[in-house]
Amino acid sequence: MFIRPIRKDDNAAIERIIRECLIEFGGNREGLAWADPSMSDLYGYYADKHGYAYWIAEQDGEVLGGCGIAPFADSDNVCELQKMYLSTRLRGTGIAAKLLSTAETFASQHYRQCYLETLQTMAAANRFYLKHGFAPMQAPLEGSEHFACDAWYIKNLHHPEG
Repeated sequence: MFIRPIRKDDNAAIERIIRECLIEFGGNREGLAWADPSMSDLYGYYADKHGYAYWIAEQDGEVLGGCGIAPFADSDNVCELQKMYLSTRLRGTGIAAKLLSTAETFASQHYRQCYLETLQTMAAANRFYLKHGFAPMQAPLEGSEHFACDAWYIKNLHHPEG
């Protein structure tokens, strides 16, 4: 198992994984990642933009998950952990922590805080974010596009500039 930056030929595989996860947890509806215009071209959305990145978890040539970082609502200080989804085969293996660490290392070079939105129905994900230092919020940050999310978290990053 290893983590690498997304490639154009990963688009279909990671979209399938994300959509399967969203269906599993009742997230296949408007107001969530399900309806994002970028879903069919994550490579194009994240490639070659300052402060944007997406990583793929791969095993034996098969895409099994991923996660991304992008600025939140055009902020220079706050990024968003985006589209962190894993195949059911990878859950509980520790790869999510490695993906998150990769994303946080990148994010800390560009931002001061990392924000994320999810669903309460994704109980294991909520426990995971709490375990990894994300603080729950009572409401989304202003500028959120995912109006159907019902769980929000934020974490201060260790920015190199202090």
